[in-house]
Amino acid sequence: MWLPRSLIKLSAIQSKIDILPDIQPYLEEFWQVFTDVAGRTRTPAEVVRDRPIEPNPQTKQLNPNSSTYPAEFESLIQEKLRQFCGRKFVFAAFEKFLKENPKGYFTVVGDAGMGKSAIAAKYVFEHQAICYFNIRAEGRNRPESFLKTIRQQLIHRYQLEDAADDDLPKLLAKVSEKITATQPLVIVVDALDEVEQEGSGNLLYLPINVPNNIYFILTRRPYNQNEKRLQVSPDTPLQELDLRNYFDESSLDVKEYIRLFLNQDKHGQNRLSKWIEARDLTDEQFVQELAKKSENNFMYLKFVLPDITSGKYNDLSLDKLPVGLVGYYENHWQLMGMTTKPLPKNKIKIVYVMSTLHSAASCSLIAKYSQQSELTVQDVLEGWAQFLQKQENCQPSRYRFYHESFRDFLYRQDIVQKAGVNLPNINAEVAEIITATAGIFSDEGIFGDG
Repeated sequence: MWLPRSLIKLSAIQSKIDILPDIQPYLEEFWQVFTDVAGRTRTPAEVVRDRPIEPNPQTKQLNPNSSTYPAEFESLIQEKLRQFCGRKFVFAAFEKFLKENPKGYFTVVGDAGMGKSAIAAKYVFEHQAICYFNIRAEGRNRPESFLKTIRQQLIHRYQLEDAADDDLPKLLAKVSEKITATQPLVIVVDALDEVEQEGSGNLLYLPINVPNNIYFILTRRPYNQNEKRLQVSPDTPLQELDLRNYFDESSLDVKEYIRLFLNQDKHGQNRLSKWIEARDLTDEQFVQELAKKSENNFMYLKFVLPDITSGKYNDLSLDKLPVGLVGYYENHWQLMGMTTKPLPKNKIKIVYVMSTLHSAASCSLIAKYSQQSELTVQDVLEGWAQFLQKQENCQPSRYRFYHESFRDFLYRQDIVQKAGVNLPNINAEVAEIITATAGIFSDEGIFGDG
């Protein structure tokens, strides 16, 4: 036990105990040596103060569930998790796939707005899974970007050596030596339909064969069989879960989402409840009818429910609300005056110019590319705010369309014709301006990361 030097006195101890005369000389010699050493020894406080903080040995051991998802996807994952509910049947199906197969690809298929990205985000969050989210609007949809991001995650998590230039098959081979059936590797890849890739090989060059204990969760929109770009070897299991075939389960999830929103409204400003009461509806009548109108589309609900609480539909009855996501887009297009005569060509051009950019852009840059005033651009940004993702961490703030389904709506032939726009001309104009101003706005990342 350590004693302060001021208390190290032999006489103090002698007074407490009886010491035999024949051992007195030895005790005095011992005490002299002891006090000399004590004088050159640090106190416990000094030891604690100066001791380097060693990491917990346990943290040096590989823990496949310890890493976090890439910062580039953090905001997307957090946004997708807000008000997430249901989809238990999807996760149960994947768990069954894991138990019954030693490896393989599990693909979730669904129309725009059915919650595929939210499912991917939920799994990544709950399991800290390796992940990549293809985002065409940000230019994050190329094989090079995918491989770079996945490689970084795998090297970090599994402490892979000499892997800086490895392709995906080599990386997976190295990982397979470090994992077991009880701790498999699951890689989540969202929105394969947004990938831009030349050639005819597998999208993102996903391997035809994967080692044991390695699984992929993929999400994509439906496509024709001849457009399928995922070929696997006979011994690599492949399973698809098409959300469109789970109408009853999806309907229950949609209703749960509406009830969740309604419950939060009751604890807030109670605007939705007042809208329901003003139409002599019960909460359950509202839930059932809105679920039908949504066509099991979560994106529809993400737009319509806030619109109701904001007063946008104060003059409408429940049966007059738009039906389905496309119906909602058509309704908003009209509400924003995009079909009035004469056509507001300046505002229409701004919307279409934004749809051609590869990433978020500031108001001034959108004005530059559309050749419209910043005041007009700001007016459009405010009118279409619910369709935009605003990146406030940038200065100045940047904007991009929230969901690819709206781009699809804009490019629909009948909408293009009614809007009186020429898409090739708009693309050419933007490309020409980008070329002429190359470097001036490069810090805004208009060209994406690919």
